[in-house]
Amino acid sequence: MNLNEIRDNDGARKGRMRVGRGIGSGKGKTAGRGQKGAKARSGVAINGFEGGQMPLHMRIPKRGFNNPRGKDYAEVNLGMIQKLIDAGKLTATEIDHAALQAVGLARGGKNGVRLLAKGELTAKLSFTVAGASKGAIEAVEKAGGTVTIPTIVPAADKHAAKHRVKQKEIAAKKAGKA
Repeated sequence: MNLNEIRDNDGARKGRMRVGRGIGSGKGKTAGRGQKGAKARSGVAINGFEGGQMPLHMRIPKRGFNNPRGKDYAEVNLGMIQKLIDAGKLTATEIDHAALQAVGLARGGKNGVRLLAKGELTAKLSFTVAGASKGAIEAVEKAGGTVTIPTIVPAADKHAAKHRVKQKEIAAKKAGKA
């Protein structure tokens, strides 16, 4: 057998049905689409329609709640950080989201890292993270480290503060003219 002799087994690939090629083909005239109506036209796909049977997406009960404004944090346990330090993979004493991502601990987390207290921490480290549990903060401080959580001012508050400053400037100008 040579490479040029290799081919599929007979019947392994079925040719597509050629529709609309005359009455002798068996799929002429309406091309298997029946008579008139939306489904006889092109570009119609009724997604989720199961022939009148209650569709699957309606048979299954609704579960849970998906918060559209929920934060996405990469949750990291102190025990995993200690394990990487013991293995020599994490050497920095200043740990933030980028450092944890570099060693593969913080996957995802578009809103930053949240530190959790599972496991033991013996190394003296300083963390800069988006959030931390109460137990995690206590465990880090017990080991001699620090946890810094930067405060993020919401855009609405920034706008309000800027607006107040402008109002004060306008009032000062009016007072100067009078």
